[in-house]
Amino acid sequence: MEYGGITPIGLPPSWPILIDSTVVQQPYVIIGSGIRGSKLLLPGPLLARLPAAEVIAGLATPAAAVN
Repeated sequence: MEYGGITPIGLPPSWPILIDSTVVQQPYVIIGSGIRGSKLLLPGPLLARLPAAEVIAGLATPAAAVN
């Protein structure tokens, strides 16, 4: 979790949540819980069901491809 980041759980419905399509294909993902010392384990497909969630193919760049 990036310092100053916020969790996508509980955001106002008007705030867009952009999710790379490979994330929702994962059996489980770990996200911040809203406090720095705590994390949440969720099924990947569950993220696509958050209010204002938009799943976008090719949104993320794999770390190996970054120069």
